[in-house]
Amino acid sequence: MKRIAILLLSLAAVMSACRQHHAEPVAEKFSLTDTMLRHAEFATAAEQQVTGNLRLFGKITADNSRQAQVYPVVGGNVVKVNVELGDFVKQGQVLAVIRSGEVADYEKQRLDAINDVAIAEKNLQVANDLYAGKLTSEKDKLLAEKELQKAKAALQRINEIFRIYSIGAGASYNVVAPISGFVIDKNITENMQLRSDKGEAMFSIAQIDEVWVMANVNESDISRISQGLDAEVSTISYPGKIFKGKVDRIFNVLDDNTKAMKVRITIPNPDLQLKPEMSAIISLHIGQQDSMIAIPSSAVIFDKSRYWVMVFKSRDSIETRQVYVHSENGELTYIKSGLSRGEKVISKNQMLIYDALND
Repeated sequence: MKRIAILLLSLAAVMSACRQHHAEPVAEKFSLTDTMLRHAEFATAAEQQVTGNLRLFGKITADNSRQAQVYPVVGGNVVKVNVELGDFVKQGQVLAVIRSGEVADYEKQRLDAINDVAIAEKNLQVANDLYAGKLTSEKDKLLAEKELQKAKAALQRINEIFRIYSIGAGASYNVVAPISGFVIDKNITENMQLRSDKGEAMFSIAQIDEVWVMANVNESDISRISQGLDAEVSTISYPGKIFKGKVDRIFNVLDDNTKAMKVRITIPNPDLQLKPEMSAIISLHIGQQDSMIAIPSSAVIFDKSRYWVMVFKSRDSIETRQVYVHSENGELTYIKSGLSRGEKVISKNQMLIYDALND
């Protein structure tokens, strides 16, 4: 009887364990939540021409058609400098003041020219009166008219010099800005002695709302360069920011020292973020003949020494798929195999989904 009781207890325990085993819940299938779906981005795989990147190095320069150099037109002593390197100046603004003996001589020439005109006008008036009274010949009257013309021409010439070079009264000469822009070079200081034949510009002024990027191309890469190539420019000053432009000029000569050829890329610079002499890294997109499936580089996951993408079919059907990468040019990755045209991949926040499906 005792054995039967033990047997019944054992059987009850086994049945209870079986009931508990069958009562365990089945793991739910993964599904994107509304929050994950809202923060995810998607891209459709498409066939595109393969483009490669050519990496170049260069620097930012001002457009030389939109800059002006200011040279001394007179010698003398610099008594005042009103601007510094990097300042914005307006056309006609006084940059510096020079006290000059040459200016004093110009002032004397102008006073002499004014006096000569006054004398010539008086002589002509006398000649006209004498001619009217039959006391002189017409030849003398014409000669007086020509002397007045010469005197007026001399005065006009000296006045033009004053206007062109913004020469003021006395011995002071005002150096003025010929254009509006930024001072990108300055080679003048107060109390400096200047010579009128000085070959170096006192100031260089440039408009930099559009700038040039001058890049060096190695001799081995010259055959890959053509005008119109798309370019992406990055700088140390703005990490992660890309400035876009095109190759608009190829300088078909090589530097004797570096054996490199220069190319020019024009970049809009409305926010004035790019400054002359900044170092730049240039990425040129070089087209090839092949076409391949392309997706955004942000959609590719590198894990376990392999490349993966998250193929999206529906919020309840997401596949982790291995792909074989041909090349990558920054924004796009070209897929050799593993993905078909028209398939949709997750291109943002896919790592969260990848971890949830594969951990």
